[in-house]
Amino acid sequence: MAHPRMYEDDDPYMADVRKVFLAFPEAVEVEAWGRPTFRAGKKIFGVFSGTDERPWGLIFKPDSDERVSLLEDERFYSPPYFGPSGWLALDLEAAPVDWEEVRELADASYRQVALKRMLKALDG
Repeated sequence: MAHPRMYEDDDPYMADVRKVFLAFPEAVEVEAWGRPTFRAGKKIFGVFSGTDERPWGLIFKPDSDERVSLLEDERFYSPPYFGPSGWLALDLEAAPVDWEEVRELADASYRQVALKRMLKALDG
């Protein structure tokens, strides 16, 4: 049984999230678990998701050396299912969104899963 769709294309932040995540080489959007996921090839590097308490969130995999310091910021939290594997989520409504910061977080997440040719295209 397929998951019901858990978002709308006109959700707050959705257009901006797509703009950031789909700017990476060979990045695609694939709906999974009823949510938009952003992938480098077949590997996920971002998910537009949320919880009942935090409805608009962005899940990403931070550099391991930055995870602890990000969690000291109340905008970030360990999301269900992804958190135990080191992923974090950014609550997009906790403060005004700094889209350059989001791009940097997406870049770190992308670099962990992208193929060498994708990284070459990104850095070229």
